[in-house]
Amino acid sequence: MNNLLKRSVILFGLFVLTACTSFYDKHVEWQTVKPESFPVLTAIGQAPISLQKSKHKTQKMLMAINASKIAAYAELAEQVYGQTVDGKTTMSNLIVDNQKLRTSVQGIIRGAKVVKSYPVGDTYTTELSLDFKDVYEIYAASSNRKEIKDISYY
Repeated sequence: MNNLLKRSVILFGLFVLTACTSFYDKHVEWQTVKPESFPVLTAIGQAPISLQKSKHKTQKMLMAINASKIAAYAELAEQVYGQTVDGKTTMSNLIVDNQKLRTSVQGIIRGAKVVKSYPVGDTYTTELSLDFKDVYEIYAASSNRKEIKDISYY
């Protein structure tokens, strides 16, 4: 009787294991998922011309152009990824002794376009535009993010 019970348990276990497996091979077709709408973000970066570290006027202008573009990209990254804010406050005798705030932004911006770049007085300004339709096309071309289109069993 004990031997019959062991055989029954083993047979049941094998049945359960084989019931969970697939006897069929399958081919899965994938398709890219496209959002219904795409936002367009804009950002403005500014940099002072006269405070650039150079003795040459032309080089100061070029450095300000570059700095304003970098500032605009930082603003775009902040809009896309958000900004991390770390804060610390110390108190002594219920009086604020020291307050520190630190912010940072980190991300990759692809597909942004310079809309305008121009001087305003002693400041150089750069305006950027980021169309998420362009970002989507860049991402779709370089990524494997897709959904199942069809599964064929054979």
